Amino acid sequence: MDYQGYPRHDVFCIDMRSFYASVECMKRGVDPQTSLLAVVGDPNRNGSIVLAASPALKKQHGVSNVSRYFELPNDPNLIIAKAHMGDYVMVSLEITKLMLRFVPKEAIHVYSVDEIWITVDGLRKLYGTPYEIAQKVQESIRELFGIESVIGIGENKFLAKVVMDLHAKKAEDGISECRYEDVERLLWPVALEEVWGIGSRMMRNLNRMGMSNLGDLANHSLPHLKKRFGIMGEQLYWHAWGIDLSPVTGNFTKTEQKGYGHGITLLRDYSKEEIYACLLDLCEEACRRARKDERLGRTIHLAIGYSSEFAKGFSRSISVDVPTNDTLEVYEVCLQLFHRFYSEGYSIRKASMSLTNLSEEAGTQLSLWNDRSKYRDLYRVMDEVKDRFGSTALLRASSYTSGGIAVERGKKIGGHYA
Repeated sequence: MDYQGYPRHDVFCIDMRSFYASVECMKRGVDPQTSLLAVVGDPNRNGSIVLAASPALKKQHGVSNVSRYFELPNDPNLIIAKAHMGDYVMVSLEITKLMLRFVPKEAIHVYSVDEIWITVDGLRKLYGTPYEIAQKVQESIRELFGIESVIGIGENKFLAKVVMDLHAKKAEDGISECRYEDVERLLWPVALEEVWGIGSRMMRNLNRMGMSNLGDLANHSLPHLKKRFGIMGEQLYWHAWGIDLSPVTGNFTKTEQKGYGHGITLLRDYSKEEIYACLLDLCEEACRRARKDERLGRTIHLAIGYSSEFAKGFSRSISVDVPTNDTLEVYEVCLQLFHRFYSEGYSIRKASMSLTNLSEEAGTQLSLWNDRSKYRDLYRVMDEVKDRFGSTALLRASSYTSGGIAVERGKKIGGHYA
């Protein structure tokens, strides 16, 4: 591959090691590297998932982020910390602010609460080589927050992310670099399932085509990949060669919203009567977000999962004549779908709904038979109250019944308690 015409940048992908666990250790004044600490979503439930484990706990007892509370070792030195997502988000924001000491905001791209890309082009005269800059970034995070980090360095975001996942996490100093010329040596031997951006389904498809590592993918026929997988196949091919043309600087804006939806895995079995309140809460939040963006949806989708292993549930949608973001209108459609496809007698464990096929609210065609203006003002006031005082400041009475979920969800961030 001739890389002469492809852009070269100095991009960092920074990952905070055992981030949740490290934050909890610092709150308690103990060393994140030597303490045995597990962050648990809800310690009151034996089946609750372990969201994070300190490096020492992982090494000594093999605890991973997919372990369950009841699987934790009976070690007298083990510290159980309840997850506090609000604290993790706050620390994440402060780390992002710290990056402004090195680069402008246009060069920062937050990927997740514990992972961030920054582009350090043009900083060699100020701070030295990219490796030396990475060391300074690590030292700053360690000094201010007591958190260890790993950094991948690459020509683009893909190379920085992949070399961080595959090599920096194993490096003694937590830093690894991959340039175009290093792709064949560092990345091609890597199994497909270990590469960021290749999911289990895609991996199985590629395996059936005789590809097991990134080198096989790079040396496969590009036309064949495009024919088989479309634009995704083309992207995989270029990624296998280390090429990623996505922007590394600039204002990283969200892609166009395709829909508004909410879903939940319930902590217990719900009866048919209880699910009504749950569905209304889901519709309320989805429509609230749509109203905030001044969007309407024509297609309403409902999915229900049963607790029985003998019945998977259903997933159905219906399109209405006039697009809407009215909570009660959407809820009525969800009830129609539910009553039509629900299998009597089964307990419910999952529920989700979404509003898609969007259009601008300003272009709505008014109905002669349904005066929406009186409801629009009511929803506007309700939404303003929630925006100002919190999502649980104003709720429907049904939210306080046994089937309601809004009260409990209001205490959580990302599905875990704040």
